[in-house]
Amino acid sequence: MMDLPRSAQIVVVGGGIVGCSVAYHLAKRGVETLLIERHQLSSGSTWHAAGLIGQLRTNANITKLLGYSVELYDRLEEETGYATGWRRNGGLRLACNADRWIEVKRQATSARSFGLEMQLLSAKEAQALWPLMNVDDVIGAAFLPTDGQANPSDITQALAKGARLAGAKLVEGVAVTDFVIENDRVRGVVTNRGAVACEKLVLCAGLWTQPLAARAGVAVPLSAVHHQYLVTEKINGVTSDLPTLRDPDRLTYYKEEVGGLVMGGYEPNPVPWSSGAVPEDFAFRLLEDDWDHFEPIMSLALGRVPALAEAGVKQMINGLESFTPDGNWMIGEAPEVRNFFVGAGFNAFGIASAGGAGMALAEWAADGEQPFDLWPVDIRRFGAPHRDPNWVRVRTLEAYARHYSIAWPFEEFTSGRPLRRSPLYDRLKAKGACFGEKMGFERPNWFADLSVGEAPRDRYSFGRPGWFDAVGREHRACREAAALFDQTSFAKALIVGKDAEAALSWIAANTVAKPPGAVTYTQLLNHKGGIECDLTITRLSKDRFYVVTGTAFGTHDFDWIRRSIPEGMDARVIDVTSANSVLALMGPRAREILQSCCDDDLSNAAFPFMTSRELHLAGAPALAIRVTYVGELGWELHIPVDFVVSVYDALVVAGAPFGLVDAGYRAIESLRLEKGYRAWGADIGPDHTPLMAGLGFAVKMKSGAPFQGRDALIKAGVDPSPRLLAGFAVDDPEIALLGRETIYRNGLRVGWLSSGGYGYSIGKAIGYGYVRNSDGVDPAFVLSGEYQLEIAGERRPATVSLSPFYDPKGERLRA
Repeated sequence: MMDLPRSAQIVVVGGGIVGCSVAYHLAKRGVETLLIERHQLSSGSTWHAAGLIGQLRTNANITKLLGYSVELYDRLEEETGYATGWRRNGGLRLACNADRWIEVKRQATSARSFGLEMQLLSAKEAQALWPLMNVDDVIGAAFLPTDGQANPSDITQALAKGARLAGAKLVEGVAVTDFVIENDRVRGVVTNRGAVACEKLVLCAGLWTQPLAARAGVAVPLSAVHHQYLVTEKINGVTSDLPTLRDPDRLTYYKEEVGGLVMGGYEPNPVPWSSGAVPEDFAFRLLEDDWDHFEPIMSLALGRVPALAEAGVKQMINGLESFTPDGNWMIGEAPEVRNFFVGAGFNAFGIASAGGAGMALAEWAADGEQPFDLWPVDIRRFGAPHRDPNWVRVRTLEAYARHYSIAWPFEEFTSGRPLRRSPLYDRLKAKGACFGEKMGFERPNWFADLSVGEAPRDRYSFGRPGWFDAVGREHRACREAAALFDQTSFAKALIVGKDAEAALSWIAANTVAKPPGAVTYTQLLNHKGGIECDLTITRLSKDRFYVVTGTAFGTHDFDWIRRSIPEGMDARVIDVTSANSVLALMGPRAREILQSCCDDDLSNAAFPFMTSRELHLAGAPALAIRVTYVGELGWELHIPVDFVVSVYDALVVAGAPFGLVDAGYRAIESLRLEKGYRAWGADIGPDHTPLMAGLGFAVKMKSGAPFQGRDALIKAGVDPSPRLLAGFAVDDPEIALLGRETIYRNGLRVGWLSSGGYGYSIGKAIGYGYVRNSDGVDPAFVLSGEYQLEIAGERRPATVSLSPFYDPKGERLRA
């Protein structure tokens, strides 16, 4: 039995493929690393994973991570001398109906955007690569030649050997039972063989991550789900170079194994683990075969691969795997405890993701910051609803069931709803609201016209969706009269303390040292100058500031602020999201409507843009903030939740003569696209500086005042930027831009759209994306080009602009 060290710089808990990848990459960096595994390496979910390796995801950086996995697996066997079973035999994905074929063509465009060459094939061409399959119902297919397959246990052992060769210690047969936490920082782990001190910890314990993390007060939303596949005896015609095959319309996947096939699927009625916590001794164990549950998947598979009917079944695998509520895995530093990192919930993507996820998590743990924007898999994307295991289970089962469903643009989850409701929920529902959900909040996306029989029900499409006309009505009302948006779900926090101004002056890129009542739009930057947060800060008094950010970003943004407060400063973050409702009254008639509900002077001179004031509306206190995300005159009204119904009713009555309408988040998206407002998590993020994103106006560079990220911006300003955010419009009114469409400048690929939609005021599809050039990009370079956008495989001419397509001088919002 190997001796257990008493200390290590970083302790990795869990010896599955992800934990071993983290240890491998930490050791390669020269970090003193100890990996602790309760049983044996790969004994949890890794050993029974199917081992298909696909690279394409909907996000460029996550695709990049999976591409890194492929590159790592290419060289791992030669580096370590340990066979991995890795083969680049390519991957096929079938489309068997018109909508799926559109989805596949859009995926091929995304792949091209991200630097992968995905080939679109006819049914016969796909059959030539996979002769055993019946293609009578196949419309087309996509082929990624750099995808492949591997033996999960062998790759894990190769990573472990590579970690040891680089100096890491890996100890099996040691159980972590607790953590040493002091002043909200991890200081060590407690095991059944004594304590180990550490500076940082990375928890990659698979099925056991959630209960282990809970001992440190860290929430990890995971749920264990049964997943079955079978392994056949040898089948004539199955060769070792057969590509992996995904048949989403039949819910199934396939790969070659020793001359036979592995076949499994994602059923619409998944079976959760329902016997409490997964037993600690559940190592190299499987569940009982459930042929009754597998039979519908088997029937679908027989229609695709008739040879399965005569094939012998060597083994049925029914294993447990950890899934998350949104179907994406999670990595990153837990917001509850400093230096406590998590890598978990790989949702059957563990083998494909492990190389890249291990690299990124190792760099994050070693450096204290993510190596690049990892928001889609950042553990901080979760919040209050995700602390309830029952809610997590229900939502996770839906995510599993939708694994092979068509990924419709803007599709909403339906399970676990409604959970968090604005006090106006019932009123808005009665008026035809069609709700979406974010962070558990029910939010009106759009309003049906009940008077003409329009149903408040989403109809999804890759073209014009069912809500297109309804959103157009709301959009135009906001531009021409006024619209009222319930934005209660905004994440809101108070920053308080005698050093609040000093702390925020360091954290914020824009100036917050202003008189009470001032509103500051600002980014919060990392040390590389990348945008970690994009929000508004309102000064309430000498030592109180009010921060407002997007619904989904509260956990992330408030955590960033807490961690960025300089040591020793008296500044505290208090989450007040649930204390206040928010009504956004926007449009050219907004002043008249609001004025009729209060006695205060709301003229432009008395209440200018980017200021705030306490008002009394219909007998209720309200913090009125004159700011906009739609490009019109208007106010955000922050109202205690117990008063908001009265204020809403008063505004509705007052607004009736002026054409006030209720409006939802889909109209906000359309309005903000026309105005060129950036969306964090899409158009801007940690990989983008304010200068790249056209947000230099919100940075206090000329003041000379120090702030986090300033040095990086100074350095970046010396050389031409490698990319610049631009807007694109397509004249064809039938075109739908959704994001990830490829940008071509003068016939050369130069980037992709980060977001897209329709601008009803200008009557065109609009998108935003970074024009990229390794030699540098400036406004003259961007504007001198001739542009096309590739949309589902077809190129369409596009107009480029560095100014907003609507009201470029911003005169309306300052009226």
